[in-house]
Amino acid sequence: MYKLKRKTVPKQMTEMNEMEWWMSLLIQIVVEVIILAPVLWIAGRLLAGKDKAKFTDAIWIVVLGVILGAVANYVFGILNIGGLVGWLIATLAVFIIWLALIKHFFDCGWLKAFAIAVLAVIILVVIVVILALIGFGIVTFLF
Repeated sequence: MYKLKRKTVPKQMTEMNEMEWWMSLLIQIVVEVIILAPVLWIAGRLLAGKDKAKFTDAIWIVVLGVILGAVANYVFGILNIGGLVGWLIATLAVFIIWLALIKHFFDCGWLKAFAIAVLAVIILVVIVVILALIGFGIVTFLF
């Protein structure tokens, strides 16, 4: 039986050290707060009402969602459930965490939390399309 040789990859290319992990988490939190919190706040105000959906609540949802999502991905990485099934389980767990955060902070039910999440995605897509149509995108910064 013929065995394929595995190419070895340097450790520094496959694993982040602790400082890099914390910096990437911090950058992800800042970027997602800037991009996602206003969109989530608008969707929350439209569906949950302006008395329940505060901007600071949207910021907390994003910050805790990023942190708890990173923890959930780390745990599923430790469990080593590989392949498509592991990815689906981890994605579903993170999705439920985000819905629970929306439900808690915007003081609504599960269905309304789901509707807020869907509306936030729709609003974000509309904003991205409008920005792309007026020529403001990532490609603009490269040239």
